[in-house]
Amino acid sequence: MPIDSNITSLGGLKGKTVSVPFGSTAHGMLLRALKKQGIDPEKDLTLVSQSPEIGGSSLQSHKIDGHADFVPFAELFPYRGFAKKIYDGSDANTPTFHGTLVNADFAKKYPEIVVAFLRATLEADRLVASDPEKYSELIAKTTGIDAEVNYLFLGPLGVQTRDSSFKPEYRQAIKTAIETLTLLKRNDVEISSDELVDDRYIREAYKKSGLSYEKQLTNYAKQPLNAKDDRTGESINDFSRVTQVWFVGEPKVRNYSSPESALFAIRDGEKNGKKIRAVYVVDKQSGLKLLGNLAWYVRNPNGQIDAYLQKDSADIAAKKTGGSVVTFTTTFSVAEKNSTQVKQL
Repeated sequence: MPIDSNITSLGGLKGKTVSVPFGSTAHGMLLRALKKQGIDPEKDLTLVSQSPEIGGSSLQSHKIDGHADFVPFAELFPYRGFAKKIYDGSDANTPTFHGTLVNADFAKKYPEIVVAFLRATLEADRLVASDPEKYSELIAKTTGIDAEVNYLFLGPLGVQTRDSSFKPEYRQAIKTAIETLTLLKRNDVEISSDELVDDRYIREAYKKSGLSYEKQLTNYAKQPLNAKDDRTGESINDFSRVTQVWFVGEPKVRNYSSPESALFAIRDGEKNGKKIRAVYVVDKQSGLKLLGNLAWYVRNPNGQIDAYLQKDSADIAAKKTGGSVVTFTTTFSVAEKNSTQVKQL
C-alpha cells in the first residue's frame, strides 16, 4: 500500500485498484488471499497487471491503491519509504517454491554440469550462512537490493530458508502453480507436477558435497541463530521475541533476546551518537521476521513489548492484555534524525 494509505487489512481493498504481476506466484497468492477474505477479485476490486518496477512507481505516484508481489519487493518498497505492508504470503498457507529450471535434454547429456551448478549453490548457501552481513553487502552491490533487506531474508531466522530439497510441500507448491496458471487460462496443455520434478541431480550434488539429502528432507528449520544477548551476555534460547539491531558503521548485527532488551541498547546507542541501519523483530502471531520500523507494537501493562505485522492483530492483542498499540518510533524512542527507517513511518 502507499505509505500514507489508511488501509490496514485486505478487507479495505474493496472497490480499490490493485496491481500484481499476472501469472506469478504473487498473483496466485493474492487470488487465494482475497477469496479467503470473501472478496471476489472480478467484482469487488480492479486487478491490473504490473511488473515490480511499474508497481513500485505506481505506488509512489498513488496511481494504484495496492500492489502484490514476490520477494524481495514486499519488504524493499516499505524499506525505501514509499509503501507499507499489510499482508504476508505466509498467511495464505500456500507454500511457494523458487528454484532453477534446466532443460531435460541438456541435463541428460551433461549431468556433470547440472550437478556442479547445484553444488555451487549449496556452497554459496554455506558461505552466506557463515557471514550473512558480509554477503548481504555483496548482494547489494551486485543487485541494487539494500543490504538491510538482504539480511532480512538471508540472515539468521530469516524469511528465506534456501532449501534445495524437494519436500512434499514444494511438490504441492508446483501443483498449485499449475492450477493457478490453468485458472488464469495461461496454460493450454495438461502438466503434472511429477513430470517437472527430477531430484536425482540435487541428490547427487548433496552426496558429492558430503551432505545428507534424506536428512534435509526432514529439516524445516530456519537459518539458526547461535548468539548471546549483546546487552546481558546471556545465551538466547527463545527465538520468539528476538530483536536484532544493525548500527551504522558496525559490520555485525547485534542480537537481543527481546524488544525490551534492544530498547536499552538503542537508547544507549543514541547517547553515543550511533545511527541505526535496521532493526529486526519477530511477529508475535506468525513467527515471521520483520523489519522493525514496519511493525506494530503492543506495549503490555507488565512492560513486555510484542511485535505484529498487522495492525488488526495488534489491536486484538492489546484489547486482550490491556496494553496499547504503538509505533516503532514510540516504542524505541529513536530520534528521527538518527534513523532512515524512522523517517519512513
